[in-house]
Amino acid sequence: MADDNGLGVTAGLQCDIELNLSGPNSATINKWVADALRRLADRIERDELDTGFHDVPDNVGKKIGEIYLDHYGSTED
Repeated sequence: MADDNGLGVTAGLQCDIELNLSGPNSATINKWVADALRRLADRIERDELDTGFHDVPDNVGKKIGEIYLDHYGSTED
């Protein structure tokens, strides 16, 4: 992987997501999960989430899970 910061360190990211939902049918749950993942992707892309655990809300703000991010760097050998 290329060094994009000029310091000999390659950026890395560990991302773990756990969501727990129930609903009227699989199609509805799938849509809710996809919506939550799109919102998370937007927040990650905008660099709004630091290293650590963060609640994942549904579209009305109720917690439906958690995301863990670990931003790290490794030196090239």
